[in-house]
Amino acid sequence: MKTDPLIIERMYEVSPDKIWRALTVNDELQKWYFKLKEFHPKVGFKFDFIGGPEEGPQYLHLCEITEIVEGKKIAYTWRYDNYPGNSTITWELFDQGGQTLLRLTHEDIHTFEENGPNFTKESFKGGWTYFVHTALKEYLENV
Repeated sequence: MKTDPLIIERMYEVSPDKIWRALTVNDELQKWYFKLKEFHPKVGFKFDFIGGPEEGPQYLHLCEITEIVEGKKIAYTWRYDNYPGNSTITWELFDQGGQTLLRLTHEDIHTFEENGPNFTKESFKGGWTYFVHTALKEYLENV
């Protein structure tokens, strides 16, 4: 069983502040990420949303913020209602002098493997690659 985390990185031609807003302000999150009823970047804040493959089943995601480093890092647990497994998502921003490196790390994906093909590391890789390399990129180009 492979337990290595999934890491997706991308360099953006914007300041870390612009990406931080995209990651932590619900009105901005709604434009490129999941439709959250409510979101507050505070440790202990719990949020949930429905999501899944476009042409497939939708799942209730249950998350709780575990770490905030203002302007640099946000981490939260990530699990599914009525499915075994628990993982952690971490978004980190690194100021590169006029550019920002974003690193998304998804740990403990292997705890979902028994839930079927929508929960494989490859499936998560496809989803996170879309969010980091397409959805967030397009959002940042239009704000």
